[in-house]
Amino acid sequence: MKNLIFYYSAMKGAKSMLLIQRAYNYNENGKKILVMKPAKDTKDDHYLISRNGSKREVDVLLGEKERLISEQYIDKLLETDVILVDEAQFLSSLQVEELWKISKAYDKDVMCYGLRTNFKGELFEGSKRLMELSDSIRELDTINLCLCGNQAQFNARLENGNFTYEGEEVAIDGANQQIEYQPLCGRCYLQKVFVKMRR
Repeated sequence: MKNLIFYYSAMKGAKSMLLIQRAYNYNENGKKILVMKPAKDTKDDHYLISRNGSKREVDVLLGEKERLISEQYIDKLLETDVILVDEAQFLSSLQVEELWKISKAYDKDVMCYGLRTNFKGELFEGSKRLMELSDSIRELDTINLCLCGNQAQFNARLENGNFTYEGEEVAIDGANQQIEYQPLCGRCYLQKVFVKMRR
């Protein structure tokens, strides 16, 4: 029986880079892999692009209501050894449940990479279900990503250069020129975002 594994970190935690490297390593060792991401991640269309410039085309761009255990994907699932999912926080609960079933019923390793929480510090739908169902949950080392040098755990949103606690849950940086994200440790998030926005 294979495992469902959730790798998470704050923004800029090298998740896509690590997934692309893992895909390369599996290919080098003759493994058949299936790389996917939710279509909700509109940045870079059918590609995963790491901040260091590494790039890989996805095999499946998964629509918000698409089912994995379906005629459309069943052949791909049966042919693959390992499934790698980027931006897994954008999966629906049902899609996470299907990935868990695939790991057990089809005996496939499934590795999901994503954020744990949104810019308000709340669990994404996909991340919540991954935290509930994953056989293993692994926080990626993101030491020194916060401006102060501490471990980054939160994803603060800036709009036009100002921290904000308002807006839709999903606003993709790069796709929206006014939006960017800053990974912060708990103390910096409290001081720069949470306290100001809760007044």
